[in-house]
Amino acid sequence: MPIIVNLDVMMAKRKMSLNELSDKVGLTLSNLSILKTGKAKAIRFSTLEAICKVLDCQPADILEYVEEPEN
Repeated sequence: MPIIVNLDVMMAKRKMSLNELSDKVGLTLSNLSILKTGKAKAIRFSTLEAICKVLDCQPADILEYVEEPEN
């Protein structure tokens, strides 16, 4: 998938654990873990907004587009 999730990078920069982010954002650990590992197929804008607010970052700090090579 050409969308890379850099949530773990932003969490490390802010020295925030998954548990702490979960509490502050109001998402379950399992849902945040799915997002963090890049296994999520979608994210709600409200969720992205809450994560950005807590981590004091922009959506582009968390999500990155990388073009896949053509076969």
